[in-house]
Amino acid sequence: MLDKEVIITAVSDTARLELMKTQLAEQGYEVLTAADVPHLVKAIGHEKNISLAVVDVSSFDESVWEQMTDLSKSGVPFFVISQENSSQHKEVVKQGASGLFSKGFRVKELLDFVHNRQGK
Repeated sequence: MLDKEVIITAVSDTARLELMKTQLAEQGYEVLTAADVPHLVKAIGHEKNISLAVVDVSSFDESVWEQMTDLSKSGVPFFVISQENSSQHKEVVKQGASGLFSKGFRVKELLDFVHNRQGK
């Protein structure tokens, strides 16, 4: 039996997180959660099957951008959820994110992105 691909998230909106977890699980993904970016990076160091990270930067203070450097160095592709804000968009690109979603995105958009990243 093949191991499920693992997606790790740092998303503080519990309703959004539960919806994402449910819909990704229905597509065969395992979803892990982290309280913040440092915990997410630490988990990436311990879990070998992580194929994607999702970070809601609007849930954290400005220090999140310094923490994103470690995430970028991990080599795991990641995308960012943020408020519509051009300064955040520039920072997301600078940090090497694979994609950016604005608050209010549909989970189907997330699934399409994940499937495209995974070549499904």
